[in-house]
Amino acid sequence: MAITQKKLIENLNYDLTLEYSAAIQYINHAAVMSGAAYGDIIKELKIHANEEIQHAVILADQIDYLGGEPSVVVGKIYTADENDEMLKQDLAGEEDAIKRYKERVEQAEQLKEYALAQQLRTILAMEQEHAMDIKQALGK
Repeated sequence: MAITQKKLIENLNYDLTLEYSAAIQYINHAAVMSGAAYGDIIKELKIHANEEIQHAVILADQIDYLGGEPSVVVGKIYTADENDEMLKQDLAGEEDAIKRYKERVEQAEQLKEYALAQQLRTILAMEQEHAMDIKQALGK
């Protein structure tokens, strides 16, 4: 199905709302997670939070460049009482992001927005790295 620039901007804005919520969720999870066994992943989650904010900045700039208005809406944030449940929430978010960014790369290329596609590939690679970190922490 062909994509329009307007639809791509809408999709990128949806992604932007989820980058905001991912950053907040990581900050929360890193703060409330406890236990010596989780020390390494807590450090990683703090890094992930900063990287999600970087992704949001990239998306906002790209949306503006394409003529859109970057969203200020924050997506749903998941919290839990147990460490592993938090990590499962984070992993689900990363897996969703990976799926979405694969689609976004294709959509950007359909519109010959190759620089955008490259930016999205960079974000996609980081999201995949986040998923790998979390899977490792979960023993998967």
